[in-house]
Amino acid sequence: MTDLPETAKAVIIGGGIIGCSTAYHLAKLGWTDTIVLERKKLTSGTTFHAAGLVGQLRSNANITQLLGYSVDLYNKLEEETGLATGWKMNGGLRLACNEDRWTEVKRQATTANSFGLDMQLLTPKEAQDLWPLMDIEDVIGAAFLPTDGQANPSDITQALAKGARMAGARIFEDTKVVSIETEDGKVKAVQTENGRVECDVVICCAGQWTRNLAATVGVNVPLVSVEHQYMVTEKIDGVPRNLPTLRDPDRLTYYKEEVGGLVVGGYEPNPIPWAVEGIPRGFHYTLLDSKFDHFEQIMELVLGRVPALETAGIKELINGPESFTPDGNFILGEAPELKNFYVGAGFNAFGIAAGGGAGMALAEWVHKGEPTLDLWPVDIRRFGRPHFDTDWVRTRTLEAYGKHYTMAWPNEEHSSGRPCRKSPLYDQLKAQGACFGEKLGWERPNWFADLSAGEEPVDHYSFGRQNWFDAVGREHKAAREAAVLIDQTSFAKFALKGPDAERALSWIAANDVNKPVGSLIYTQMLNMRGGIECDLTVTRIAHDEYYIVTGTGFATHDFNWIKRNIPEGANAQLFDITSSNAVLSLMGPKARKILEKVTRDDVSNEAFAFGKMKTIGIGGCPVQAMRVTYVGELGWELHLPVEYAATVFQILQQAGEEFSLKLAGYRAIESLRLEKGYRAWGSDIGPDHTPLEAGLGWAVKLGKDIDFLGRDGLLRQKEAGIKKMMAGFTIDDPNVILLGRETVYRNGERVGWLSSGGYGYTIGRSIGYGYIRNEQGVNAEYVLNANYELEVATKRVKANVHLKPLYDPEMKNIKC
Repeated sequence: MTDLPETAKAVIIGGGIIGCSTAYHLAKLGWTDTIVLERKKLTSGTTFHAAGLVGQLRSNANITQLLGYSVDLYNKLEEETGLATGWKMNGGLRLACNEDRWTEVKRQATTANSFGLDMQLLTPKEAQDLWPLMDIEDVIGAAFLPTDGQANPSDITQALAKGARMAGARIFEDTKVVSIETEDGKVKAVQTENGRVECDVVICCAGQWTRNLAATVGVNVPLVSVEHQYMVTEKIDGVPRNLPTLRDPDRLTYYKEEVGGLVVGGYEPNPIPWAVEGIPRGFHYTLLDSKFDHFEQIMELVLGRVPALETAGIKELINGPESFTPDGNFILGEAPELKNFYVGAGFNAFGIAAGGGAGMALAEWVHKGEPTLDLWPVDIRRFGRPHFDTDWVRTRTLEAYGKHYTMAWPNEEHSSGRPCRKSPLYDQLKAQGACFGEKLGWERPNWFADLSAGEEPVDHYSFGRQNWFDAVGREHKAAREAAVLIDQTSFAKFALKGPDAERALSWIAANDVNKPVGSLIYTQMLNMRGGIECDLTVTRIAHDEYYIVTGTGFATHDFNWIKRNIPEGANAQLFDITSSNAVLSLMGPKARKILEKVTRDDVSNEAFAFGKMKTIGIGGCPVQAMRVTYVGELGWELHLPVEYAATVFQILQQAGEEFSLKLAGYRAIESLRLEKGYRAWGSDIGPDHTPLEAGLGWAVKLGKDIDFLGRDGLLRQKEAGIKKMMAGFTIDDPNVILLGRETVYRNGERVGWLSSGGYGYTIGRSIGYGYIRNEQGVNAEYVLNANYELEVATKRVKANVHLKPLYDPEMKNIKC
């Protein structure tokens, strides 16, 4: 078909595996008026030189599910389309060559079990039986996933393209997009060299070209190109066609069989960025010059594992650019900056593994107008202000590339591109022993070293108790017995203003926000299914204005969710005012005594109740004091203009000396909230979980005659009964470390996994939270009347189940 239509319902830009997969799935959803525009030929970007390994396990259940869907699709695609795909389900091996890696692999095996994926642990000899060419002298153990495999990237893309055509989509090669037209904040048309196409939706799957193309319409897609090399050998004796793929992370390398030989590649610690000054014009079906000197470091590691490669003939060393992202996850979803502009890009060299599932998820997102499952790890809205700077993105991305196969330590922080965003208290906190972490570019104190005792504010990673364990224990104890001061300036903060602010927020928020000025309301914001899209606080500071506070990492996501759901015609405007205010959280049983020393305002319980906001004076500064807590103690968040932060911080520290006030960080917040049973969005709660399932029904206005987004979904669920319920778990053995994703067994049957885990210093036990699932229904009696075990690194341990907070369940400490 050569005539480009003048109109289409959806235009997909890019004819690689993601674009063709999205077209395939959209057409099957009935979007037959979908066209794919490819500037050159299908697969001519980066798809054609992909290595083609297909692994499934990721640290997130839904992303693992997407990759599993790819496998299911590839299993049937050849039969459906009649085109060969090169797909082989030959399994995948992963080696461990030291005790830390073996612990990581065992934890991965438990994660796989949690998600219903078969991952078998093998002895070195058993692994060698599956992969006879390898030397196993240094191997401690291995994991085998029978349903992993490999595919021919070009063939599988062509099969997806044919399937898309069979379902009604059209594909136009040699059709370069020149520009994208927008009108009133929405896409309107795509201008190509061959004509203009007016459309409702644009889906940009342009690989490494996506960032620059999206930027022309104000959309930020944080990815950059990095050179990636792999070697293809001649035929090697002893290489069977069904040889599993092999990943050897301690040697940073991977292997797969190809025509009786091997494909061998790796992720070197010193990657080479490509196209720093822009992708050359006309670049397509093009490989880069091979860099044998650079690949030598990988080759040295390879020869120690596969001695046969010393004498194997080398066909070629392929060097092709791949698009990588700052966190190693791909990018999906509707751009927050432009309505009906969707992105599927940045696949970090596992686009073939993700292709089927990512295309399906993106097509469903377009079809429904929102994702049909929680895709937060790959959601385009996880990025923020630092990601607009390409140099910063490149710096962080090169670090992520270099860590592709390094140990995935618990609580590991990135080191590149720091410091970026700093609180006005950064230098003071650093001088007092802060060990900082980073989120969305913000430097945030994770914990404080005792400098007088010679402690160093540096993380030392391990799978055991890490070096900061005792320091966090000190901060935790201070919060429970005295008081702590926490710099939480990085909170995202929005102002919703206008005559219709209440009407707009009443529709978006699940809790009742029609409260008097000075009221603080904890609320979720729900999708149509009743799933939790946002978890935040709103404070009514005027008749026509609300102050909204949410987590640091959710700034882009939550702002976009609120803005897009303001009812049409409502006179209400949303502003991001994050940078205007600093936040100091003063928490603990002695918090009131400290506050009374620094302000003349009445902060007694009678005058300043829980869930209220008042403007008080401290050191000449008007402070919005909010009586709220996320640590389970009496406390206030103090929101104040940034220029006052240093002064107020100093005043509070001086006043707190006699009350044993300590500085505390985010790791103490985590241990404190786990004891109190507070939920964390992104792990415990999210779009796949409703307030009824999460034990948060008390924060929903179902009993009031007020319509809100998600109400119908909750009412349907309430009538049908819930099929999963969040519960807490404790382990009597304090040496058992819970990190999240451990498998939950109820009476010997697998019923779920932990969404989060950590340690409670007050109760002296490890704590985890997770959902107990049962298709026939779940209630409190079902949860409590059973025996539980948790699988931790493949070993089952007895667990105690809880539905009430482990600490102060009556909230006496908070409301005093």
